Amino acid sequence: MDEQEPIDFTTLVRRTKILTGFTPEHEAVLTQVRGELRPHLPAVTEAFYSVLETVPKARPFLAGRVDVLKKTHLMWLDSLFSGPFDEAFARQMYHVGMVHVKVKLPVEFMQGAATLIMTELTREVAKVCGDDAEHQAAIIASMNGVIGFSVAIMQESYQASSLAEELEKFLAITGMSRVLFNNLALAYK
Repeated sequence: MDEQEPIDFTTLVRRTKILTGFTPEHEAVLTQVRGELRPHLPAVTEAFYSVLETVPKARPFLAGRVDVLKKTHLMWLDSLFSGPFDEAFARQMYHVGMVHVKVKLPVEFMQGAATLIMTELTREVAKVCGDDAEHQAAIIASMNGVIGFSVAIMQESYQASSLAEELEKFLAITGMSRVLFNNLALAYK
């Protein structure tokens, strides 16, 4: 995977923001409410891991690591309200995805986890906003955008990993060297 083309994070960010509907207005809302929501983020992490620990297929990924994972998760949650949501943020999300790829976490866990997290965040937002439905809706839409943005970039690493695996299989089957393949690929650009 090291020899594949470098990722154009500028294009990835632009494309992913369009696909997820994550706007500059959403970014502004998230950074504005960070102070209000930050004290509620540990409850989200606790609820998330409480659910994960009941999923038999998730247990091998958690065994002996829950406390460390909770700390990492909490830092990630905080980053969702910190900004900026730029190429550096995308690189970090891609790295998180690659860590999930390396431990062989099934990709479907990422979408399921995003849904669990969004549910818990929505509960906490309701506590913070009270009867202010307009403010609550703006925060929820913004959280939905940033979580969709983050997960889409994390899943990009799964796709890159899958392509790299397929290329390695092709090279092994054909007996073609990586150098020859790269030279042929360059000739057709």
